[in-house]
Amino acid sequence: QVQLVESGGGLVQAGGSLRLSCAASGRTFSSYGVGWFRQAPGKERESVAAISRFGSGTVYADSVKGRFTISRDNAKNTVYLQMSSLKREDTAVYYCAAKLSVYGLDYAYDYWGQGTQVTVSS
Repeated sequence: QVQLVESGGGLVQAGGSLRLSCAASGRTFSSYGVGWFRQAPGKERESVAAISRFGSGTVYADSVKGRFTISRDNAKNTVYLQMSSLKREDTAVYYCAAKLSVYGLDYAYDYWGQGTQVTVSS
């Protein structure tokens, strides 16, 4: 199993940038694909981005393409979500999730973090 902890959320002005981190426990982090998800009040959870085990494969939701970048550093057991040109619509609780061996926007992930709040003001 793997345990995940998100950090880096906060309040940011529209047009600004923020970097989220997802820190994982253990020494087998490279065995997991990782995805970022978000959920705004009153809305369903939606997929944001995902990254393969070694970072060579990435996928993004259309709503964030060109603005968000997912990356990972397996030596640090950490996945990042760099968010730029933030919009008010990006306000949500952001979660990272992991699944052994696979990644993508539509998979049922097995392990989830507690979430971190991102609020974009205007």
